Amino acid sequence: MADESSHASTDPSRRTRGAGGKRRKPRGKHSKALVITACTAAGLVVVAGAGAGFLYFKLNGNLKGVDINAALGTDRPANVDNGSMDILVLGSDSRSGANAKYGKDQGGARSDTAMVVHVYKGHKKASVVSIPRDTLVTRPTCTDSRGNAVAGGSEQMFNTAYEVGGPACAVKTVEKMSGIRMDHYVEVDFSGFKKLINTLGGVDITTQKAINDNKSHLHLTAGKHTLTGEQALGLVRTRHGVGDGSDLGRIQLQQAFMKALIKQIKDVGVFTSPTKLYDLADTATSTVTTDSDLNSVKELAGFASGLKGIGAGDMKMVTLPVQYDPQNPNRVLPLEKEGAKVWAALRTDRPIPAAATRDSAGDKGAAGSVVTSH
Repeated sequence: MADESSHASTDPSRRTRGAGGKRRKPRGKHSKALVITACTAAGLVVVAGAGAGFLYFKLNGNLKGVDINAALGTDRPANVDNGSMDILVLGSDSRSGANAKYGKDQGGARSDTAMVVHVYKGHKKASVVSIPRDTLVTRPTCTDSRGNAVAGGSEQMFNTAYEVGGPACAVKTVEKMSGIRMDHYVEVDFSGFKKLINTLGGVDITTQKAINDNKSHLHLTAGKHTLTGEQALGLVRTRHGVGDGSDLGRIQLQQAFMKALIKQIKDVGVFTSPTKLYDLADTATSTVTTDSDLNSVKELAGFASGLKGIGAGDMKMVTLPVQYDPQNPNRVLPLEKEGAKVWAALRTDRPIPAAATRDSAGDKGAAGSVVTSH
């Protein structure tokens, strides 16, 4: 029988209330990494002006787009034109194709991690809000791949939105939660994450302590490392080797890795090597799915150009304010007042106040300090 935590029922009355539930199977662990790649992949395709003819059309043909605007219509927050930009970045945990080695599909793909990236006016700074996969939210009614309506409901795990209605339902759920219209959508999968890391030549990190996790097959001594794509997957999905073993601690570790990855992209000097730049651009464009507004090299290059001034030190990363569900420790509940402060700050293009995350379970612990860049 499938682990009940793997798929939240669309009927809230069926949610198991109690402390005896098991944590999710390893299936969801891998996709924690994917969002990291999606957030940085666009920054590697600023080649539209340099690559003429064949290169342009080759890269353009790699891209896959989803028409979020057509799917959602007018049932969306107002489009506030204040110079800022909001991007929903997701990782798909599909096991099809090259991803089959990570396990067997037990239904539709899910987005086990999501980040709302808010780029401030002037595009010099950004805030990133991670939404834990097990957050119980009110999911709106969505449309599935066959065009059928899928009823929403309260106390639905956040990651079921993608499962029942794909990218459009994930965007709709985030917009209902936040009151913020998502300007763009970016998604990547397992094989894409590994391929990008390998094409980049690995990611340099320093571990402050040894990490040994047989479940994620990751064994690192304390010290400096250049991680391959497979090792990077292991790092961002490790839970038992770092911190208290929770998914919230793992998010902190992933945020630390994301900063190292951004620093690596900026420091590696790929823009001085046309061959290296093309290889990375080819990988990036073939591994991401975007909204239809970014579904061309020209548009994606313009989008990336607007983000290139933001470094790791210019990003404020937090987790959506949550608390563990007292009736089921495998789920988390949004802290409504604190979450409202987070979303209000982004809607008005202001920094997230420290008070908004002070009491959140999502930003406790020291898992994020285990990994630094070098």
